Amino acid sequence: MALHQVTSGRDEGFDDIYSGLLSRRPLPKYRLPEGPNDPHAVHQLLHDELTLDGDASQNLATFCTTWTEPQVAALMAENMAKNMIDKDEYPQTAEIESRCVHMLADLWHSPHSHNTVGCSTTGSSEAAMLGGLALKWRWRKAREAAGKPADRPNLVCGPVQVCWEKFARYFDVELRQVPLEAGATGLRPHQLRAHVDENTIGVIAILGVTYTCDYEPVADIAAELDAMAADGGPDVPVHVDAASGGFIAPFLRPELEWDFRLDRVASINTSGHKYGLAPLGVGWIIWRTADLLPEELIFDVDYLGGSMPTFALNFSRPGGEIIAQYYNFLRLGREGYRRVQRACADTAAHLADEIARMGPFTLLYDGRGALPAVSYTLDGDPGFDLYDLSEALRVHGWQVPAYPLPPDREDTVIHRVLIRHGISRDRVDLLAADIRTCVKTLRSGHHPQRVTFHH
Repeated sequence: MALHQVTSGRDEGFDDIYSGLLSRRPLPKYRLPEGPNDPHAVHQLLHDELTLDGDASQNLATFCTTWTEPQVAALMAENMAKNMIDKDEYPQTAEIESRCVHMLADLWHSPHSHNTVGCSTTGSSEAAMLGGLALKWRWRKAREAAGKPADRPNLVCGPVQVCWEKFARYFDVELRQVPLEAGATGLRPHQLRAHVDENTIGVIAILGVTYTCDYEPVADIAAELDAMAADGGPDVPVHVDAASGGFIAPFLRPELEWDFRLDRVASINTSGHKYGLAPLGVGWIIWRTADLLPEELIFDVDYLGGSMPTFALNFSRPGGEIIAQYYNFLRLGREGYRRVQRACADTAAHLADEIARMGPFTLLYDGRGALPAVSYTLDGDPGFDLYDLSEALRVHGWQVPAYPLPPDREDTVIHRVLIRHGISRDRVDLLAADIRTCVKTLRSGHHPQRVTFHH
């Protein structure tokens, strides 16, 4: 008969995560722990906490990429340690950034796409601010050369994203936001003469208004500024904030003139991590020609190994997002982007048709002609508001934003639903079904019936 030895005390080989020291107390919140912890336990406990976040794929408020191919994740992991600002140490990453700049310049019809200037940024907000800085510096230089005061710059725009408000406050520029007219979804050309003057550093035209998802008429805005200059008024450049539309319009509406085909367009910013399909953390700013970026804004840095020109609000940044952007350019090409964006646009139009058939809504934008999105208001008073509907949809996991339009239409509250790569027709049909269910419940004035668990 075999003998079995019994031991007492703790089994040192037992390493269950949920009975270890780290899991038997709340995770530290205000003070670093005294010693190291098992990486498997830290990973699992953080994973558990993060499951409390919403499902990114059901977040219909965000423009940002929520689905990528596994090869993108692999490339970013392989290049995690590369600092894209260090172009001397990582010349091939710098080369890939340069390729992306020239590809975008060509996509947007730069007259000199091979030798114009541009750069990557952390997103479209930083890119927009760089475009604004170039406008301010050029305006100031021209004013000083003419012996005129240069202490009261202003920037004219319609309903812009908050990054332009930040730019104006951070860099001491008056932001002249033109109020929305009744029935309008953005800035209209005939409004310019009342707001543009000799101190205007530029006009911002939005290709994909954040609030409504429609395009502002960039060509008509440029034509109005041409006419104003011809009448003896100021010669004011246009910067196009194409944070979202810069990766939509070239593929779905190639005939639309909004980019460097218009001589008055000096610069364009876009977000690579929105409809550019790259993961979060990359934007782009391109100038029509190299001379439109003032040399005074470019810094030469030599303490990373070689002399490098740099123009950015940030310094050190990971290179993985830039590599991911280039991957998408190679992976999709023009035809691939066209197919992806067409699928999104068709899905948005399908959702708009479903919402129009439901009864209590009036479409503000039906997903056709601009961004793949839908925006709508309530028709009359059905006994609830869109804030109520947003809360009801959260029970089903959907995040649909409700908010008022900018001045002078702030009395109109809307919903906006964004369709991105990875949001299928099937998922949109599920959303439509949940909207119908929520509307029926809200109209009845009753809360949903409570259902007990079945064992």
